Amino acid sequence: MKKLLATSLLLCLSSFSVLAATPPNALVVAQSLDDVTSLDPAQGFELTSVQTFTNVYQRLVQANPKKPTELEPTLAASWVSTPKSLTITLRKGAEFASGNPVRPEDVVFSLARVVKLNLAPSFILTQLGWNKDNVDSHIQKVADNKVKITWDVNVGPSFVLSLLSAPVSSIVDEKTVMAHATNGDFGHAWLNDHSAGSGPFQIRQYTPHEALVLTANKTSPGGAPKLSMILMKNVPDAATRQLLIEQGDADIARNLGADQFQSLKDKPGVKTLALPYASLYYILFNTKAQNNPDLATPAFWEAAHWAFDYKGIAVDLMRGQFQVQQSFLPQGFKGALKDQPYHYDPEKAKAILKKAGIKNPHFKLIVSNQPPYLDVAQALQASFARAGIKVELIPGVSSQVSSEVNTHHFEATVSAWGPDYFDPNTNASAFAYNPENGSKTLAWRANWQIPELSKMTLAARAETNEAKRTQMYETLQRKVRENSPIVVGLQNKKLVAIRSDLKGYVQGIMPDMVYYKNVSK
Repeated sequence: MKKLLATSLLLCLSSFSVLAATPPNALVVAQSLDDVTSLDPAQGFELTSVQTFTNVYQRLVQANPKKPTELEPTLAASWVSTPKSLTITLRKGAEFASGNPVRPEDVVFSLARVVKLNLAPSFILTQLGWNKDNVDSHIQKVADNKVKITWDVNVGPSFVLSLLSAPVSSIVDEKTVMAHATNGDFGHAWLNDHSAGSGPFQIRQYTPHEALVLTANKTSPGGAPKLSMILMKNVPDAATRQLLIEQGDADIARNLGADQFQSLKDKPGVKTLALPYASLYYILFNTKAQNNPDLATPAFWEAAHWAFDYKGIAVDLMRGQFQVQQSFLPQGFKGALKDQPYHYDPEKAKAILKKAGIKNPHFKLIVSNQPPYLDVAQALQASFARAGIKVELIPGVSSQVSSEVNTHHFEATVSAWGPDYFDPNTNASAFAYNPENGSKTLAWRANWQIPELSKMTLAARAETNEAKRTQMYETLQRKVRENSPIVVGLQNKKLVAIRSDLKGYVQGIMPDMVYYKNVSK
């Protein structure tokens, strides 16, 4: 019956026929799914992926969406800490969607497989000094309902709990996953398009670039969801997403552009939401780009700061849906710098390039074809042109752009970065950290070798005096802002439209904080 309903919903949405209303027991979400590379929490790092993880998996602890600094027990019932360990007692009676109980073995398996697979988000956990050779000694079952987690690096238990709240720390059902393992992949190929979690929903069907169907997991430890199904339909065009929400063919339209958002504000039956969001937009230059050595020069990075039309994009183009933010911590995080030392000055950018002897400044800019990425990139193309810098735009689907960046096959990209957990280290470890262990941070993606900044990032992470720690992050932000191939310019809000009869939709400041469990009509 569920399969028939899923098929009928897909047919309705694919034809964009006008319906009086979406089915009463199903939530229809219009958004782009082109960013999905994997639905395995050990790999998925994109927006759609991490939001799905929140709804199909649970973690030991998770942030309160209204107060992200507060971590709440989820699959954990309680814990006892020492300076180098956490002993966690699991929630009694918790089960996965398969009916299998949540065991200490599942916690051990879930966290260790992330480290052993060593895919994009693994750096979140390898910050604890874990690697494929030692991780089994650091995560161990110590009783039928307890697991002990240890680390050798200089960090405290509160920081480790923050890491355990990240999407990559989702707990998977070892028995189900390993039943589908092939060639020693820990079930990775199967989890790319299936789920094995304990969250309020489970993946029923995933068709890349078409649709993702979730069905209710009524035995979820947190309680059954109010709706029986979620259909996320791939609608790459923002104008089409606007039309679907207007007509009532979708209950939620996500990632709208400023134009669509403005036009929906007074539409009957529609409610618009401009939601605070800790997402930063930046230009990232590949310092080892073939055939373009200028991108490795600090003078080019400095000129880019003055060629970036911050206010023109934030205020004029995006109509206030962005704010200027030039440091790697978003507003709302402790220690985020509020001063904005750069402004749009194309003549100054030209002078910097001339002094450095850069005679033909140019670069190819790969960018997602989704709003607001492409809108921002087009505006930057124009503002850089006035500074004498030629920018060739290369739009593509989000997953393709991510793949090219992660394989270093690019010159520059415009993208957004959202934090993985609510601690300043989450962004510092991306923008100011490039260790030699292969962790795929933003600095790594830029091929930016920064041993001294990496040491400073580790020192700030280890500091237990909060006032001193905040000062260390302020210093790090200034150093990255003044001399880096990553030019941060904007902080945005998420533009979402929902039907007026929808109740219980919750979205928080963090990228993964989209909650469908309590949604009803």
